[in-house]
Amino acid sequence: MATVRYFAAAAEAAGTEQEQILAADLGTLVSGLSQRHGPALADVLRRSSLLHEGQYVSDHSTVLAADATVDVLPPFAGG
Repeated sequence: MATVRYFAAAAEAAGTEQEQILAADLGTLVSGLSQRHGPALADVLRRSSLLHEGQYVSDHSTVLAADATVDVLPPFAGG
């Protein structure tokens, strides 16, 4: 199972800071999270950067290891 860590607005939309989900690739993960948490998280996911094992990924065909960590980083304001 992949561990998904949420930050800022993503954690608020998901209602949690971390969860585990079974997904073979990034697209399946994003789709599953959107279905699980609804339109608020789906909207945040569309605007967020996703990190797979600390590396930015945008290709939804990216294969996830069984123990992968995916971070959801929404756009941050301020400086």
